[in-house]
This record gives sequence, C-alpha cells and structure tokens, in this order.
Amino acid sequence: MTDRSPLPPFTRESAIEKARLAEDGWNSRDPEKVSLAYTEDTYWRNRAEFLQGRQQVVEFLRRKWDRELDYRLIKELWAFHENRIAVRYAYEWHDDSGHWYRSYGNENWEYDEHGLMRRRFACINDLPIKEADRKFHWPLGRRPDDHPGLDDLGL
Repeated sequence: MTDRSPLPPFTRESAIEKARLAEDGWNSRDPEKVSLAYTEDTYWRNRAEFLQGRQQVVEFLRRKWDRELDYRLIKELWAFHENRIAVRYAYEWHDDSGHWYRSYGNENWEYDEHGLMRRRFACINDLPIKEADRKFHWPLGRRPDDHPGLDDLGL
C-alpha cells in the first residue's frame, strides 16, 4: 500500500496541507482520482446519503458533477487532532437550467495510518445565488494560490 502524505498524527501545517490536497482533488472533478484518497472500505455520510467503499464514492461523485456544473470549491481547516481533521468549505456551481448556488458545509474526516480517509461526514446547505454574486472566478481546476480563501471572501 502506498502512503498518501501527509500522514497522521497531524500538525497544524500538515492538516492545512491535507485540506488543500483534498480541495485540489475535488476541483479536478475526476471521480476515479479523487477516490484514491480514501480507503477501499471508506464510509461516508453526505447529506442524507450513506456510502461504503471506493466504488460507491466514484458513482456518487459522477452523479454529483453531472448535476453540479462549473463546480469550484474552497476548503479551510477548522480543527484537527491526531488522525482527525475538520474543515469548513463552500463551493459554487450551477444546474443545467443555469441557476447558480453556493453550497456551504462542514466535514469531519478520519484517516488511517497510511493517510487515506477512512470516514467522512459532511453537512451541506445550498443557497441560491445570482450569477453576479459569484465569488469563485478562477478557471476550472485547481484554485490559484493567490485566490482569496473563505475568510478573505467573508464566507
């Protein structure tokens, strides 16, 4: 098995790095690539969905990004302890009718000794926004290092 650094126990710096790596992966919108950050038997609660294993994660992410178009995400560290990290995040997207949303949430993550996420619990709320009210304007893909974070954007 290949380790996915940084590994627990986390320091403040390594927890921030882990959150940014997760953000970068999700902004790729590549379900197979993203799923490799999770254990084979990963367990998720995402809104009212419960997932078990990488294959269900891949299927979930395909559905998600087929529906949530032009998806852009920012994650920020909230807290950490040993092999656990809590983040808050926001992402912007639109549906196939052109209606824009900003989704806000919190996630709790638990990692195994190889740096793979074993458990993920997500709470998410969707806020309809006008396209003119969007704050995430980078080209699709990784958020540029100089793009403001959630605190800087007042989110």
